[in-house]
Amino acid sequence: MSDALHVVCPQCHSVNRVPAERLAEGGTCGKCKAPLFTGEPVELDAAAFDKHIGRSDLPVVVDFWAPWCGPCRMMAPAFAQAARSLEPRYRLVKVNTEEEQQLAARFGIRSIPTLAMFKGGREIARQAGAMDAASLVRWIQAQA
Repeated sequence: MSDALHVVCPQCHSVNRVPAERLAEGGTCGKCKAPLFTGEPVELDAAAFDKHIGRSDLPVVVDFWAPWCGPCRMMAPAFAQAARSLEPRYRLVKVNTEEEQQLAARFGIRSIPTLAMFKGGREIARQAGAMDAASLVRWIQAQA
C-alpha cells in the first residue's frame, strides 16, 4: 500500500494526492491539469500561502522579499536555481512583503530577504540574508 502525499498545485492551489513513490514523476493537477512541479518558485498571496503551508506534505521554503531590496533581487536567480534542484522533494515559494504586508507582520519578518521553512503547517527554521544557490540548497537540506 502506498502513502499518498498532499501536493498543492502551483497554478490553481488545489490540493492533490500523489503516491509517494511517484513523486519524482511530477504529475499534473487533477483540477486544472497544470504540472505540479515546474522547477520555478511559486509566487503566493496570503490565501494561497495558507493553503500551501497548511495542506502540503512537502516542506515549503518561503523567500520573504521586496522589489526594492537589492539583496533580494540578487538572490532571486539562486532561489530559482535551488527550486530546480530541490523539486519535487521541497516546494520553494516567494512572498512579496510589499504586497502581503499582513503576512510579513504575521510572521514577524523584520529584515529581507528572510527564508523560512514550514513543515506540517509549522515554521521549523528561519534564516535572514541573501545566499548563493549552493548555500541555499545546503541550508534547506539541513533543516528537513
